[in-house]
Amino acid sequence: MTLHGAGTTDGVVTKASPRSAAETLERLKSLLDEKGLKRFDVVDHSGEAEKVGLEMPDTKLVLFGSPAAGTPVMVEAPLAAIDLPLKILISADDAGGAWVSYNSPDFLAARHHLSDELRARLQGVEAIASATVAP
Repeated sequence: MTLHGAGTTDGVVTKASPRSAAETLERLKSLLDEKGLKRFDVVDHSGEAEKVGLEMPDTKLVLFGSPAAGTPVMVEAPLAAIDLPLKILISADDAGGAWVSYNSPDFLAARHHLSDELRARLQGVEAIASATVAP
């Protein structure tokens, strides 16, 4: 079963990358650094699978954000902390293509009943994801 394909499903936006998964990850990390956003961690799902003798396509989850932007969201809606920091998933498919997926700000705002002002604080994920997959 494959979940890849550009579009939005259940609040998750997926975009095709013109680069390999490894190159897409490096581009995302560079963009986060350029924008002064905090990179909290990179979870290497495929690397951890390999350590236990399992195989999966290259899959990394990047946790990032801005404490100045995210803290007011979590103060107003404490359960939003389950979805913050923001996350972008970079995954390879069986054909060597790479995909960038993230929770849409509209989905997160609806899930946590956020005001438009607080929703706007999450909007940056769309710009970062789009820049990551830009040619």
